Amino acid sequence: MNDDRFGTFGNASVSNDDSVFLGIGGNLGDRVAHLRHALWLLAQDCDDLTISPVYETPPWGDTDQPMFLNLVARGKTVLSPQLLLARVKAIEFEVGRRPTRRWGPRVIDIDILAMGRTIENGPDLAIPHALMHERGFVMVPLAELEPEWVHPVLGTSASLIAASLPDDARLGIKRTPIEIVWGVGR
Repeated sequence: MNDDRFGTFGNASVSNDDSVFLGIGGNLGDRVAHLRHALWLLAQDCDDLTISPVYETPPWGDTDQPMFLNLVARGKTVLSPQLLLARVKAIEFEVGRRPTRRWGPRVIDIDILAMGRTIENGPDLAIPHALMHERGFVMVPLAELEPEWVHPVLGTSASLIAASLPDDARLGIKRTPIEIVWGVGR
């Protein structure tokens, strides 16, 4: 859908400019509604928001929980990394996330994956995300959205990282026919 009121879907040509990439997923409640709500809120702070297809993926880390829906979003923001992190945490709370066990089930999870060429290693925030290159639920949708994006630390494209994932990192990851529209209401 290319109507700006609804965001865009697909893989427009953008590489390592000033784009922010966010991993968004959840496995509790109405997963599609939670993704839509999070995107609607993120669009308040991120211009030109574009999303990957939605993938259903097995849980990572703590595997005794329901399947996730995951996607990657790309946009532009004037927020600093720390302000974007604060905004992401506020959005997670507004959508319904509450503290749970590490890698446990969640209504919504939003990770800052990358911000342009920014490299940051702080106690609360690592950019690029420290484990993104190991996670199929991140790299498969990212490679579909922006195959030529280059990891600022590894110097490798999203498509090559995704293709190089071990089989167990790809196991159970399935593209869905779900289309998410977030521009009108929630």
